[in-house]
Amino acid sequence: MSRSHRMIRRRLVLLIGLLILLLDQVSKYWARSHISPAQVQPFVPGLLQFRLVRNTGAAFSMLSDATSLLGILSLLVAIGLLGWIWRSKRFHLWLGLALAFLLGGTLGNGIDRWQLGYVTDFLELVPFRFPIFNGADIAINLAVLCFAIDAFSQRHGQAKS
Repeated sequence: MSRSHRMIRRRLVLLIGLLILLLDQVSKYWARSHISPAQVQPFVPGLLQFRLVRNTGAAFSMLSDATSLLGILSLLVAIGLLGWIWRSKRFHLWLGLALAFLLGGTLGNGIDRWQLGYVTDFLELVPFRFPIFNGADIAINLAVLCFAIDAFSQRHGQAKS
């Protein structure tokens, strides 16, 4: 089987999503336990530092104080993803990874919204002005990248046929 036709099973997609969710929740728990809101802790000097913030909105401060709406949206997206994953036993590799990353990230931020009323963000890039983020945000961005790679590889594979 060629690289462009590698498949990933539903079980593995769900397992990766669960692993991402667990890593996200453990890292956020650590951040809330070890970083005070007024504190900045360098992690990789000149690149990454820890700064704890409570995010009541979405990316780039959109929908600030819309925690309930965003919590409902997270739930609906997670249900939709689980339905999509459940309908198929196998996925093309990049699509399966995209679904796993999106599921784990969506649930990670959703759980924060449901339990805490905000999302725990704590990773800050030092060299540029960029919103403070968390592991779930990274997973969601990786999902977008994987969706793009899947779309490109599907289009490229069809052109070769």
